[in-house]
Amino acid sequence: MTSKAYVLRQRPLPAPNPVSTQTASDGESGSDVAAGLLGRDLCSMRDLTPEEVQCILDTAQQIKAQPQKYRHALESKQLVMFFEKESLRTRLTFETGINTLGGSAIFVDQTSSRLGQRESLSDVARNLERWMDAIVLRTYAHETITGMAQFARIPVINALSDIEHPCQTLADMLTLQERFGNLRGLRLAYLGDGNNVAHSLMLAAAQLGMHCVLATPPQYKPAPEYLTAAQAIAATTGGTVEWMRDPQQAAAGADAIYTDVWTSMGREHETEQRNQVCRPYQVNRQMMALAAPSAVFMHCLPAHREDEVTAEVLDGPQSVVFDQAENRMHAQKAILLLLLGGTPETGSGKVHESYTPADAKGNPRQRSRLSSFS
Repeated sequence: MTSKAYVLRQRPLPAPNPVSTQTASDGESGSDVAAGLLGRDLCSMRDLTPEEVQCILDTAQQIKAQPQKYRHALESKQLVMFFEKESLRTRLTFETGINTLGGSAIFVDQTSSRLGQRESLSDVARNLERWMDAIVLRTYAHETITGMAQFARIPVINALSDIEHPCQTLADMLTLQERFGNLRGLRLAYLGDGNNVAHSLMLAAAQLGMHCVLATPPQYKPAPEYLTAAQAIAATTGGTVEWMRDPQQAAAGADAIYTDVWTSMGREHETEQRNQVCRPYQVNRQMMALAAPSAVFMHCLPAHREDEVTAEVLDGPQSVVFDQAENRMHAQKAILLLLLGGTPETGSGKVHESYTPADAKGNPRQRSRLSSFS
């Protein structure tokens, strides 16, 4: 996450440290963690510390349990969404989320032309920051998101790029936390295409001290820099992240088996080849039988029944796919609340102080802690 110019309390982001996945580290309280998220960008899961990931999950659970407390938390806040790709869950959960927090959303359809073509990203950003409180982007190129974050002095949120899908992953982790409680030591197996969802998942699993195994065909393995980054984080949290070719070995003993479509948007010309290569990675009854008895099946949707997953599994009792879909809204409400400084309507205290655009004036802008994996 990028620290924006109007952040009231700026501090360098710490490197990941071993922490409990249920509480903040000894040196920083939960309120301090929440305060540190104010005014930041969410371009990548790696922008977050383990404490911050847990803070978002815990805040989402609070909002989900008592939504009435937050119905005016972001009153009069304006969210603009630019989508280069079609969407069902992402658009509706962001719109519903901001609306039920007291704010409003404006949707801009960019499916016919990509951001930066008609007008430079820097000019777009400098316009938006004068009207809006946050920008949500669903794009092809990840650089579109990081570029907007570089120029805009308001929070920029990655709602999907070709490289990452952090909002989906936070909803996934919320779903697992609801089901299993403490996620430290939980075993997550991802089977299929090593895509944007896989990248965000392995980072989050590492941050939360989980054991993540990704099984993909070699030609569709996750990007090496993401695998290396996730393994480096896992080394500090007690988790593990590994890649292998064998889907049965990955699924053995797993607490959750996750898959996604084999062909992502923009790669439709590869569908036939991918379907052939990825067929051994299909999640079916036999694959689920290798997992732990209490294992759940996960998918970010939309799903292609009888390709990456059988209808029997997707619609079966172990499936939590619609819990994941519901939790998109709750996780994104937590992200918006924390980045925009919202406060509960009633209760023992505030999440943290909210800001006004005037806070931006005269303060230098800090760069994101994630511009690359260097």
